[in-house]
Amino acid sequence: MIKSKAMLLFLFTCLLSFSQAKYESISSQILGEDRELKILLPRGYSQDDDKAYPVIYVFDGDYLFETIAGNVDYYAYWEDIPESIVVGINQVESRSEDLMYSEQNSLPIETGADFFEFVGKELIPFIEKNYKTEQFRVVVGHGETANFINYYLVRNNPVFNAYVAISPNLSMDMKGYLEERLNTVEKKIFYYLAVSDNDIKHIMEDAKALDNTLKTIENKNLLYTFSEYNGPSHYAMPAHAVPRALESIFFVFQPISIEEYNKSILKLETSPVEYLEQKYEEIKTLFGIEKQILINDFKAIAAAIKKKEKWEYYKDLSKLAKANYPDTVLPSYYLGLYQENIGESKRAMKTFQSAYVLEEIGGITKDFLLEKAEAIKRDFGY
Repeated sequence: MIKSKAMLLFLFTCLLSFSQAKYESISSQILGEDRELKILLPRGYSQDDDKAYPVIYVFDGDYLFETIAGNVDYYAYWEDIPESIVVGINQVESRSEDLMYSEQNSLPIETGADFFEFVGKELIPFIEKNYKTEQFRVVVGHGETANFINYYLVRNNPVFNAYVAISPNLSMDMKGYLEERLNTVEKKIFYYLAVSDNDIKHIMEDAKALDNTLKTIENKNLLYTFSEYNGPSHYAMPAHAVPRALESIFFVFQPISIEEYNKSILKLETSPVEYLEQKYEEIKTLFGIEKQILINDFKAIAAAIKKKEKWEYYKDLSKLAKANYPDTVLPSYYLGLYQENIGESKRAMKTFQSAYVLEEIGGITKDFLLEKAEAIKRDFGY
């Protein structure tokens, strides 16, 4: 286990070395000082295209940034999450001032209120002015900052879409504020809460109490995940929680998994092709990203069609493949399967043969389609 963790840490460090991480300062009129930022840009980030990216804002950036950035870079490399910009806020010398709140109502006061305004009114506009950003924003905090990030949620029109609260040191009234807000929120909000059974006692108890409250909320706009880990200390929690947080927030973005295939797709009473279209439409709606349908997702839907023998859906899958990969053999392959399985063997043979001038894709080769055409010719004597 120790070796595997060390290997992961080494891997994340190597991955970051190939990404564009840099230091930058923002001059804040609200704070009356410059604040240091650390920013990770995606590997393919360029001013020469129109691609834009979600932004992940990391409080406690002086020690949390590398953990978040390494995981983001790693998951994005495998296309399990979208490529994202990561912004770490250095709080090493200002943490207690940044996080000041009233003992009477648990809301930010004085320098805490200033820091709250700085993030919403200066930092986010600064990032969106200078970098190519989508409107999907994630915020991450640990301990005291995991409590503070909730202030952006309990206000009207939350500026973040997803909240990652790792071992939060909750203020007295926060549970009530969150319960009231999340019962009525009118846009999709992702909320990830994590704690350890080896955490600081009052943090563990308060987090579990918050979980008991949040899991009873029936608002369909709340996408809530709770994780309780066995063993990690309070300070080790981010390394354990961050991967799970990213997976839970960007679940729909991930390629179709074996679990999704078995539990969702195979149990459909409706079209699996429509399911695939809706999956990618949801990615666009939630994250603002026009993601091309993955070849492996096409293959998963084709496998479900074959298993359930719903041959008419091959025709729909061919149309979808034509829209996504028009110059490849993929549309012809699925159209040929449709024709072959409904008894139009001669048409299927010609369809497979006609794909010879198109590009190979996803392991589906021209020779493979010609072999299918030849097999039909032999079997039916055409």
